[in-house]
Amino acid sequence: MPDIRNHSLYAVNTYSYTLRETAPDCVRKLAAQGFREFELMMYPGHLWPQHMDGAARASFRDYLRGEGLSIRTINMPNVDLNIAAATVEMREMTLGQLRRFIALAGDLGAGGIVLGPGKANPLLPMATSAMTDYFHAALRELVPLAQQCGTSVLIENMPFAFLPRIEELLAAMDQFGDQGIGVVYDLANGHFIREDIAMAIRRIGSRLKVLHVSDTSHAVYRHDAVGLGTVDFSVVPAALREIGFSGRPVLEIIDLDPDVSIPRSVQSLCAMGWGAA
Repeated sequence: MPDIRNHSLYAVNTYSYTLRETAPDCVRKLAAQGFREFELMMYPGHLWPQHMDGAARASFRDYLRGEGLSIRTINMPNVDLNIAAATVEMREMTLGQLRRFIALAGDLGAGGIVLGPGKANPLLPMATSAMTDYFHAALRELVPLAQQCGTSVLIENMPFAFLPRIEELLAAMDQFGDQGIGVVYDLANGHFIREDIAMAIRRIGSRLKVLHVSDTSHAVYRHDAVGLGTVDFSVVPAALREIGFSGRPVLEIIDLDPDVSIPRSVQSLCAMGWGAA
């Protein structure tokens, strides 16, 4: 049996459970293991706005409140949607779906919704300036809507996005001009593109709202359990302390046996001193 005493120090992303369980069932199971905070993935059959009516949303939120649980963020597999697409039809479809995601996040009491800046054609990309304009246009619509719904928009670094590195992502956010928009920093995403993850955390500073934790190598892009890749997790706690980050790290482990890999990742991180962070 896993030692669950440290589970409350971490939040859990439900990516690994999207094909097998509904989000409410998944949260109940993970809560029984000692986890108290969650990042829910949008996926049909797991959590999907069109499949969850008002009564179901209220019931789930009441359960969370009654058990002292919280949803830190709502996330989505960022492969089907693209706010910086070349076609207006794709941008409009993406924004329409994101509006529904934001409304659901607000109804469930989630602290934020995770957004990627958009993807470029890898063979013949549009000019960065044009894609940045589309990114900013999406923010102009989505940020006020999130505020109205009682949640927030958080931007994540992604290796397949048109702004993969934290410096260029922050520059585009600064250009937009709203310093209240937070950042989700994904350690595996940064490591995969050979970014200095500790330096990136320090650069983000107080704008860091969520830290995604998983492992990967430089050769193959993964979100593995801690210890299966080459991410140097030992450099992270000091960087988090320097910027005053006190949120629960989110374990975004994508694995066929998450009930084993997630507790093992907790154990490995605590052994590296992450419990103190």
